[in-house]
Amino acid sequence: MSGAGTETGAKAAHPVEPTDPVDPVREGTAPPRNAGRRRRNRTILVVAAVTVVAAVAAAGGLGLGGGEEKPPSAPPRAGSTVAVARTSLVERTSVEGTLGYGAEIPLPVKATGTVTWLPEPGTTAERGDTLLRVDDRPVVLLYGTLPMYRELGMTAATPPPDTTGTTNPPASGGAGGTDGGADGATTGGTTGGKGTSTGTDAPPPSPPPQPMRGMDVLQFESNLAALGYTGFTVDEKFTSGTERAVERWQKTLGLPATGRVGLGDVIYSTGRVRLGQAGVRLGGPAGENTLTYTGTSRKVVVNASAAEASWAVRGTELTVKLPDGTPVKGRVASVGRQATAPGGDGGTGGGGAPTVPVTITLADQRALGRLESGPVTVEYVGRKRENVLAVPVAALVALAEGGHGLETTDGRFVTARTGLFADGLVEVGGPAVREGLKVRIPQ
Repeated sequence: MSGAGTETGAKAAHPVEPTDPVDPVREGTAPPRNAGRRRRNRTILVVAAVTVVAAVAAAGGLGLGGGEEKPPSAPPRAGSTVAVARTSLVERTSVEGTLGYGAEIPLPVKATGTVTWLPEPGTTAERGDTLLRVDDRPVVLLYGTLPMYRELGMTAATPPPDTTGTTNPPASGGAGGTDGGADGATTGGTTGGKGTSTGTDAPPPSPPPQPMRGMDVLQFESNLAALGYTGFTVDEKFTSGTERAVERWQKTLGLPATGRVGLGDVIYSTGRVRLGQAGVRLGGPAGENTLTYTGTSRKVVVNASAAEASWAVRGTELTVKLPDGTPVKGRVASVGRQATAPGGDGGTGGGGAPTVPVTITLADQRALGRLESGPVTVEYVGRKRENVLAVPVAALVALAEGGHGLETTDGRFVTARTGLFADGLVEVGGPAVREGLKVRIPQ
Protein backbone atom coordinates (compact mmCIF):
# COMPACT_ATOMS: atom_id res chain seq x y z
CA MET A 1 0.00 0.00 0.00
CA SER A 2 2.69 2.37 0.94
CA GLY A 3 4.64 1.61 -2.16
CA ALA A 4 1.67 2.22 -4.35
CA GLY A 5 0.97 5.67 -2.74
CA THR A 6 4.47 6.96 -3.25
CA GLU A 7 4.34 6.28 -6.90
CA THR A 8 1.07 8.03 -7.39
CA GLY A 9 2.38 11.24 -5.79
CA ALA A 10 5.39 11.30 -7.99
CA LYS A 11 3.25 11.23 -11.05
CA ALA A 12 1.21 14.09 -9.95
CA ALA A 13 4.29 16.04 -9.29
CA HIS A 14 5.81 15.16 -12.60
CA PRO A 15 3.06 14.63 -15.09
CA VAL A 16 4.02 13.23 -18.43
CA GLU A 17 2.52 14.28 -21.62
CA PRO A 18 1.91 11.26 -23.78
CA THR A 19 2.00 13.25 -26.98
CA ASP A 20 5.20 15.10 -26.22
CA PRO A 21 7.89 12.66 -25.02
CA VAL A 22 10.95 14.28 -23.55
CA ASP A 23 14.31 12.88 -24.63
CA PRO A 24 16.94 12.58 -21.98
CA VAL A 25 19.47 15.35 -22.04
CA ARG A 26 22.94 14.35 -22.14
CA GLU A 27 25.56 16.31 -20.40
CA GLY A 28 27.45 18.57 -22.71
CA THR A 29 24.88 18.37 -25.53
CA ALA A 30 22.42 21.03 -26.93
CA PRO A 31 18.97 21.22 -25.43
CA PRO A 32 16.24 19.43 -27.22
CA ARG A 33 14.68 21.03 -30.32
CA ASN A 34 11.24 21.53 -28.84
CA ALA A 35 12.54 23.56 -25.93
CA GLY A 36 14.39 25.98 -28.21
CA ARG A 37 11.25 26.47 -30.27
CA ARG A 38 9.27 27.41 -27.22
CA ARG A 39 11.88 29.96 -26.20
CA ARG A 40 11.88 31.51 -29.62
CA ASN A 41 8.10 31.71 -29.53
CA ARG A 42 8.24 33.49 -26.19
CA THR A 43 10.81 35.96 -27.57
CA ILE A 44 8.62 36.70 -30.58
CA LEU A 45 5.61 37.28 -28.34
CA VAL A 46 7.56 39.74 -26.17
CA VAL A 47 8.77 41.70 -29.21
CA ALA A 48 5.27 41.77 -30.67
CA ALA A 49 3.85 43.06 -27.40
CA VAL A 50 6.42 45.86 -27.26
CA THR A 51 5.62 46.79 -30.86
CA VAL A 52 1.89 46.94 -30.16
CA VAL A 53 2.42 49.11 -27.09
CA ALA A 54 4.60 51.47 -29.10
CA ALA A 55 2.04 51.62 -31.91
CA VAL A 56 -0.75 52.38 -29.47
CA ALA A 57 1.29 55.09 -27.86
CA ALA A 58 2.05 56.61 -31.25
CA ALA A 59 -1.58 56.46 -32.28
CA GLY A 60 -2.55 58.18 -29.06
CA GLY A 61 -0.03 60.91 -29.74
CA LEU A 62 -1.57 61.47 -33.18
CA GLY A 63 -5.07 61.57 -31.77
CA LEU A 64 -6.02 58.23 -33.33
CA GLY A 65 -6.53 56.35 -30.11
CA GLY A 66 -10.04 55.44 -29.10
CA GLY A 67 -9.60 55.38 -25.34
CA GLU A 68 -10.31 58.20 -22.95
CA GLU A 69 -7.39 60.59 -22.58
CA LYS A 70 -6.77 63.75 -20.62
CA PRO A 71 -7.49 66.85 -22.78
CA PRO A 72 -4.39 68.91 -23.73
CA SER A 73 -3.68 72.00 -21.70
CA ALA A 74 -4.45 75.48 -23.26
CA PRO A 75 -1.52 76.93 -25.23
CA PRO A 76 0.17 80.07 -23.90
CA ARG A 77 -1.29 83.42 -25.14
CA ALA A 78 0.48 84.75 -28.20
CA GLY A 79 1.32 88.37 -28.83
CA SER A 80 3.88 91.01 -28.02
CA THR A 81 3.86 93.59 -25.28
CA VAL A 82 4.33 97.34 -25.44
CA ALA A 83 4.51 100.11 -22.89
CA VAL A 84 2.08 102.99 -22.70
CA ALA A 85 4.17 105.94 -23.90
CA ARG A 86 3.85 109.71 -23.73
CA THR A 87 4.07 111.35 -27.15
CA SER A 88 2.47 113.82 -29.59
CA LEU A 89 -0.12 112.74 -32.14
CA VAL A 90 -0.79 114.47 -35.44
CA GLU A 91 -3.81 113.65 -37.57
CA ARG A 92 -3.07 113.80 -41.30
CA THR A 93 -5.69 113.88 -44.02
CA SER A 94 -5.22 113.32 -47.74
CA VAL A 95 -7.04 115.01 -50.63
CA GLU A 96 -6.58 114.71 -54.37
CA GLY A 97 -5.09 117.53 -56.42
CA THR A 98 -3.80 118.31 -59.90
CA LEU A 99 -0.27 119.38 -60.80
CA GLY A 100 0.11 122.01 -63.52
CA TYR A 101 0.84 125.65 -64.22
CA GLY A 102 -2.50 126.96 -63.03
CA ALA A 103 -5.36 128.51 -64.94
CA GLU A 104 -4.49 130.33 -68.16
CA ILE A 105 -5.13 134.09 -68.09
CA PRO A 106 -5.66 136.32 -71.15
CA LEU A 107 -2.80 138.70 -71.91
CA PRO A 108 -3.87 142.36 -71.78
CA VAL A 109 -3.15 142.99 -75.47
CA LYS A 110 -3.91 146.64 -76.29
CA ALA A 111 -2.36 146.76 -79.73
CA THR A 112 -4.90 147.14 -82.54
CA GLY A 113 -4.56 145.58 -85.94
CA THR A 114 -4.01 142.18 -87.51
CA VAL A 115 -2.20 139.38 -85.71
CA THR A 116 0.78 138.46 -87.88
CA TRP A 117 2.76 136.12 -85.57
CA LEU A 118 2.00 133.91 -82.56
CA PRO A 119 4.33 131.80 -80.36
CA GLU A 120 4.09 128.06 -79.80
CA PRO A 121 2.03 127.05 -76.74
CA GLY A 122 4.28 126.33 -73.79
CA THR A 123 6.92 128.87 -74.82
CA THR A 124 8.56 130.71 -71.93
CA ALA A 125 9.01 134.47 -72.36
CA GLU A 126 11.06 136.84 -70.20
CA ARG A 127 11.83 140.53 -70.11
CA GLY A 128 12.47 141.94 -73.58
CA ASP A 129 11.02 138.96 -75.48
CA THR A 130 8.37 139.37 -78.16
CA LEU A 131 5.01 137.93 -77.13
CA LEU A 132 3.28 138.33 -80.49
CA ARG A 133 3.27 140.65 -83.51
CA VAL A 134 0.42 142.91 -84.56
CA ASP A 135 0.66 144.56 -87.98
CA ASP A 136 4.18 143.13 -87.91
CA ARG A 137 5.05 145.24 -84.88
CA PRO A 138 6.41 143.35 -81.86
CA VAL A 139 4.52 143.42 -78.57
CA VAL A 140 7.25 143.20 -75.93
CA LEU A 141 7.13 141.75 -72.41
CA LEU A 142 8.43 143.95 -69.57
CA TYR A 143 8.30 143.41 -65.80
CA GLY A 144 6.05 145.44 -63.53
CA THR A 145 2.78 145.60 -61.69
CA LEU A 146 1.42 148.83 -63.18
CA PRO A 147 -0.37 148.23 -66.49
CA MET A 148 0.41 150.25 -69.58
CA TYR A 149 -2.29 152.91 -69.67
CA ARG A 150 -0.82 155.74 -71.77
CA GLU A 151 1.78 156.51 -74.41
CA LEU A 152 5.19 157.41 -73.04
CA GLY A 153 7.42 160.17 -74.40
CA MET A 154 8.33 163.81 -74.11
CA THR A 155 5.31 166.07 -73.70
CA ALA A 156 4.73 169.23 -75.70
CA ALA A 157 4.85 172.39 -73.63
CA THR A 158 1.81 174.63 -73.39
CA PRO A 159 2.12 177.36 -76.07
CA PRO A 160 2.03 181.00 -74.98
CA PRO A 161 -1.19 182.99 -75.51
CA ASP A 162 -1.73 184.04 -79.15
CA THR A 163 -1.41 187.85 -79.42
CA THR A 164 -1.30 188.01 -83.20
CA GLY A 165 -3.57 190.77 -84.59
CA THR A 166 -4.09 192.60 -81.34
CA THR A 167 -3.44 196.30 -80.86
CA ASN A 168 -1.77 198.26 -78.16
CA PRO A 169 -3.98 200.16 -75.74
CA PRO A 170 -5.09 203.57 -77.04
CA ALA A 171 -3.13 206.68 -76.13
CA SER A 172 -4.27 208.95 -73.39
CA GLY A 173 -7.12 211.18 -74.53
CA GLY A 174 -7.79 209.15 -77.66
CA ALA A 175 -10.57 206.67 -78.30
CA GLY A 176 -11.54 203.97 -80.73
CA GLY A 177 -8.00 203.43 -81.95
CA THR A 178 -7.64 207.05 -83.27
CA ASP A 179 -5.10 209.65 -82.36
CA GLY A 180 -7.84 212.16 -81.44
CA GLY A 181 -7.28 214.19 -84.63
CA ALA A 182 -10.02 216.29 -86.23
CA ASP A 183 -10.46 214.03 -89.20
CA GLY A 184 -10.97 210.97 -86.92
CA ALA A 185 -8.84 208.74 -89.24
CA THR A 186 -7.37 205.60 -87.86
CA THR A 187 -3.67 205.13 -87.73
CA GLY A 188 -3.53 201.31 -87.16
CA GLY A 189 -1.02 199.82 -89.55
CA THR A 190 -0.13 203.19 -91.15
CA THR A 191 2.26 204.73 -88.75
CA GLY A 192 4.82 203.53 -86.26
CA GLY A 193 3.57 205.82 -83.61
CA LYS A 194 1.21 205.25 -80.80
CA GLY A 195 -1.69 202.93 -81.39
CA THR A 196 -0.08 201.05 -84.31
CA SER A 197 -1.10 197.44 -85.08
CA THR A 198 1.23 194.42 -84.54
CA GLY A 199 -0.55 192.07 -86.96
CA THR A 200 2.49 191.74 -89.18
CA ASP A 201 4.84 190.58 -86.34
CA ALA A 202 6.23 186.91 -86.43
CA PRO A 203 4.77 184.46 -83.79
CA PRO A 204 7.05 183.62 -80.84
CA PRO A 205 8.95 180.28 -81.04
CA SER A 206 7.30 177.18 -79.46
CA PRO A 207 8.75 176.11 -76.09
CA PRO A 208 10.78 172.85 -76.04
CA PRO A 209 9.05 169.54 -75.02
CA GLN A 210 8.82 168.90 -71.32
CA PRO A 211 9.61 165.66 -69.43
CA MET A 212 6.70 163.28 -68.72
CA ARG A 213 6.36 162.32 -65.08
CA GLY A 214 4.81 159.38 -63.28
CA MET A 215 5.34 155.97 -61.67
CA ASP A 216 4.77 154.32 -65.05
CA VAL A 217 7.81 156.21 -66.32
CA LEU A 218 9.90 154.87 -63.44
CA GLN A 219 8.70 151.33 -64.18
CA PHE A 220 9.52 151.63 -67.89
CA GLU A 221 12.94 153.19 -67.32
CA SER A 222 13.82 150.40 -64.87
CA ASN A 223 13.14 147.84 -67.60
CA LEU A 224 15.00 149.84 -70.22
CA ALA A 225 18.08 149.99 -67.99
CA ALA A 226 17.81 146.27 -67.20
CA LEU A 227 17.89 145.55 -70.93
CA GLY A 228 21.21 147.42 -71.18
CA TYR A 229 20.09 150.81 -72.49
CA THR A 230 21.64 153.69 -70.54
CA GLY A 231 22.25 157.42 -70.82
CA PHE A 232 19.44 158.54 -68.53
CA THR A 233 18.56 158.59 -64.85
CA VAL A 234 16.08 155.98 -63.69
CA ASP A 235 13.46 158.13 -62.02
CA GLU A 236 9.93 159.34 -62.59
CA LYS A 237 10.88 161.70 -65.45
CA PHE A 238 10.91 160.77 -69.14
CA THR A 239 13.67 163.07 -70.34
CA SER A 240 15.51 163.59 -73.58
CA GLY A 241 18.04 161.02 -72.36
CA THR A 242 15.24 158.49 -72.01
CA GLU A 243 14.02 159.41 -75.47
CA ARG A 244 17.40 158.68 -77.04
CA ALA A 245 17.61 155.34 -75.24
CA VAL A 246 14.13 154.45 -76.54
CA GLU A 247 15.26 155.24 -80.07
CA ARG A 248 18.15 152.79 -79.75
CA TRP A 249 15.81 150.15 -78.35
CA GLN A 250 13.36 150.67 -81.21
CA LYS A 251 16.13 150.21 -83.79
CA THR A 252 17.01 146.89 -82.16
CA LEU A 253 13.38 145.80 -82.49
CA GLY A 254 13.25 146.88 -86.12
CA LEU A 255 10.83 149.73 -85.41
CA PRO A 256 10.98 153.36 -86.54
CA ALA A 257 13.06 155.35 -84.05
CA THR A 258 10.39 157.71 -82.81
CA GLY A 259 11.52 157.91 -79.19
CA ARG A 260 7.95 157.30 -78.04
CA VAL A 261 6.44 154.09 -76.61
CA GLY A 262 2.95 153.30 -77.89
CA LEU A 263 0.13 152.04 -75.70
CA GLY A 264 0.13 148.60 -77.38
CA ASP A 265 3.90 148.20 -77.68
CA VAL A 266 4.43 146.81 -74.17
CA ILE A 267 2.74 144.31 -71.83
CA TYR A 268 3.77 144.14 -68.18
CA SER A 269 3.87 141.05 -65.96
CA THR A 270 5.40 140.34 -62.56
CA GLY A 271 7.96 137.97 -64.06
CA ARG A 272 8.53 135.34 -66.68
CA VAL A 273 5.44 133.85 -68.30
CA ARG A 274 4.54 130.61 -70.01
CA LEU A 275 2.47 131.30 -73.09
CA GLY A 276 -0.66 129.24 -73.58
CA GLN A 277 -3.26 128.78 -76.26
CA ALA A 278 -4.07 131.54 -78.72
CA GLY A 279 -7.62 132.82 -78.90
CA VAL A 280 -7.35 133.90 -82.54
CA ARG A 281 -5.71 132.61 -85.68
CA LEU A 282 -3.11 134.37 -87.73
CA GLY A 283 -4.77 137.10 -89.71
CA GLY A 284 -7.42 137.71 -87.08
CA PRO A 285 -7.90 140.96 -85.22
CA ALA A 286 -5.92 141.53 -82.03
CA GLY A 287 -7.82 141.86 -78.78
CA GLU A 288 -7.83 140.99 -75.11
CA ASN A 289 -8.38 137.26 -75.80
CA THR A 290 -5.65 137.00 -78.40
CA LEU A 291 -3.22 135.01 -76.23
CA THR A 292 -3.22 133.43 -72.77
CA TYR A 293 -0.43 132.88 -70.28
CA THR A 294 0.44 131.32 -66.93
CA GLY A 295 3.37 131.54 -64.57
CA THR A 296 6.42 129.38 -65.19
CA SER A 297 6.34 127.64 -61.79
CA ARG A 298 4.40 124.41 -61.45
CA LYS A 299 1.78 124.36 -58.75
CA VAL A 300 -1.03 122.20 -57.39
CA VAL A 301 -4.72 123.04 -57.43
CA VAL A 302 -7.09 121.23 -55.04
CA ASN A 303 -10.86 121.51 -55.31
CA ALA A 304 -11.42 121.32 -51.56
CA SER A 305 -14.80 120.73 -50.00
CA ALA A 306 -16.21 124.07 -48.95
CA ALA A 307 -17.48 122.49 -45.73
CA GLU A 308 -14.08 120.97 -44.84
CA ALA A 309 -11.65 123.60 -46.10
CA SER A 310 -10.64 124.94 -42.69
CA TRP A 311 -7.14 123.55 -43.31
CA ALA A 312 -6.74 125.78 -46.38
CA VAL A 313 -5.20 128.87 -44.80
CA ARG A 314 -2.73 130.95 -46.75
CA GLY A 315 0.81 130.09 -45.70
CA THR A 316 -0.04 126.64 -44.32
CA GLU A 317 2.70 124.09 -45.01
CA LEU A 318 1.78 120.64 -46.28
CA THR A 319 3.14 117.67 -48.22
CA VAL A 320 2.48 116.84 -51.87
CA LYS A 321 3.02 113.26 -53.04
CA LEU A 322 3.85 112.96 -56.73
CA PRO A 323 2.50 110.10 -58.87
CA ASP A 324 5.68 108.09 -58.17
CA GLY A 325 5.28 108.58 -54.40
CA THR A 326 7.98 111.23 -54.03
CA PRO A 327 7.04 113.73 -51.26
CA VAL A 328 7.50 117.45 -51.99
CA LYS A 329 6.96 120.33 -49.58
CA GLY A 330 4.21 122.79 -50.49
CA ARG A 331 2.53 125.88 -49.14
CA VAL A 332 -1.01 127.23 -49.54
CA ALA A 333 -0.75 130.33 -51.74
CA SER A 334 -4.39 131.28 -52.27
CA VAL A 335 -7.91 130.09 -51.51
CA GLY A 336 -10.89 130.83 -53.73
CA ARG A 337 -13.70 132.85 -52.22
CA GLN A 338 -16.51 131.49 -54.38
CA ALA A 339 -17.76 127.93 -53.90
CA THR A 340 -18.63 126.01 -57.05
CA ALA A 341 -20.57 122.79 -57.37
CA PRO A 342 -19.21 119.99 -59.57
CA GLY A 343 -21.82 120.90 -62.19
CA GLY A 344 -20.42 124.43 -62.38
CA ASP A 345 -23.60 126.14 -61.15
CA GLY A 346 -21.95 128.13 -58.38
CA GLY A 347 -23.01 125.81 -55.59
CA THR A 348 -26.76 126.13 -56.10
CA GLY A 349 -27.30 122.54 -57.17
CA GLY A 350 -25.66 119.56 -58.78
CA GLY A 351 -24.82 116.10 -57.60
CA GLY A 352 -21.93 116.89 -55.28
CA ALA A 353 -20.83 119.14 -52.46
CA PRO A 354 -19.60 122.64 -53.38
CA THR A 355 -15.84 123.12 -53.55
CA VAL A 356 -13.39 126.00 -53.47
CA PRO A 357 -10.10 126.07 -55.41
CA VAL A 358 -6.96 125.97 -53.26
CA THR A 359 -3.65 126.82 -54.97
CA ILE A 360 -0.48 125.29 -53.51
CA THR A 361 2.99 126.48 -54.52
CA LEU A 362 6.04 124.20 -54.64
CA ALA A 363 9.32 125.86 -53.76
CA ASP A 364 11.59 123.03 -54.95
CA GLN A 365 10.77 122.90 -58.65
CA ARG A 366 13.74 120.61 -59.32
CA ALA A 367 12.18 117.91 -57.17
CA LEU A 368 9.38 117.68 -59.74
CA GLY A 369 11.77 116.62 -62.46
CA ARG A 370 10.29 116.93 -65.94
CA LEU A 371 6.75 116.25 -64.77
CA GLU A 372 4.50 119.10 -65.91
CA SER A 373 1.03 117.82 -65.08
CA GLY A 374 -0.77 114.93 -63.46
CA PRO A 375 -2.73 113.81 -60.39
CA VAL A 376 -1.11 114.21 -56.97
CA THR A 377 -2.05 113.62 -53.34
CA VAL A 378 -1.96 116.44 -50.82
CA GLU A 379 -1.51 115.63 -47.13
CA TYR A 380 -2.34 118.24 -44.53
CA VAL A 381 -2.37 118.29 -40.75
CA GLY A 382 -5.79 118.15 -39.16
CA ARG A 383 -5.89 117.86 -35.38
CA LYS A 384 -2.84 117.66 -33.14
CA ARG A 385 -2.45 116.42 -29.56
CA GLU A 386 0.77 116.98 -27.65
CA ASN A 387 2.12 115.24 -24.54
CA VAL A 388 -0.55 112.53 -24.36
CA LEU A 389 -0.45 108.81 -23.48
CA ALA A 390 -0.71 106.52 -26.49
CA VAL A 391 -0.50 102.86 -27.51
CA PRO A 392 -0.69 101.10 -30.88
CA VAL A 393 -4.26 100.78 -32.09
CA ALA A 394 -3.83 96.98 -32.16
CA ALA A 395 -3.51 96.96 -28.35
CA LEU A 396 -7.15 98.01 -27.91
CA VAL A 397 -9.64 95.28 -26.98
CA ALA A 398 -13.43 95.48 -26.83
CA LEU A 399 -14.81 94.93 -23.33
CA ALA A 400 -17.90 92.82 -22.70
CA GLU A 401 -19.54 95.61 -20.76
CA GLY A 402 -18.83 98.06 -23.59
CA GLY A 403 -16.06 100.45 -24.49
CA HIS A 404 -12.38 99.67 -24.90
CA GLY A 405 -9.69 98.37 -22.63
CA LEU A 406 -6.12 97.19 -22.42
CA GLU A 407 -4.86 93.76 -21.35
CA THR A 408 -1.96 93.82 -18.95
CA THR A 409 0.80 91.21 -19.01
CA ASP A 410 -0.75 89.37 -16.04
CA GLY A 411 -4.07 88.87 -17.86
CA ARG A 412 -6.06 91.70 -16.29
CA PHE A 413 -8.14 94.12 -18.35
CA VAL A 414 -8.24 97.84 -17.56
CA THR A 415 -10.65 100.36 -18.99
CA ALA A 416 -9.16 102.86 -21.43
CA ARG A 417 -10.75 106.01 -22.82
CA THR A 418 -9.74 106.69 -26.42
CA GLY A 419 -8.95 110.03 -28.03
CA LEU A 420 -7.17 110.96 -31.25
CA PHE A 421 -6.19 108.22 -33.71
CA ALA A 422 -3.10 109.04 -35.80
CA ASP A 423 -0.22 107.21 -37.49
CA GLY A 424 -1.27 103.82 -36.11
CA LEU A 425 -1.45 105.09 -32.52
CA VAL A 426 -4.37 106.02 -30.32
CA GLU A 427 -4.59 108.40 -27.41
CA VAL A 428 -5.63 106.56 -24.21
CA GLY A 429 -6.51 107.54 -20.68
CA GLY A 430 -8.17 106.22 -17.54
CA PRO A 431 -7.60 105.69 -13.81
CA ALA A 432 -5.47 102.59 -14.34
CA VAL A 433 -3.64 103.81 -17.45
CA ARG A 434 -0.24 105.24 -16.69
CA GLU A 435 2.98 105.88 -18.56
CA GLY A 436 5.17 102.77 -18.73
CA LEU A 437 2.30 100.30 -18.15
CA LYS A 438 3.01 97.08 -20.05
CA VAL A 439 0.07 95.93 -22.17
CA ARG A 440 -0.36 93.03 -24.56
CA ILE A 441 -1.01 93.27 -28.28
CA PRO A 442 -3.18 90.23 -29.10
CA GLN A 443 -2.32 88.23 -32.20
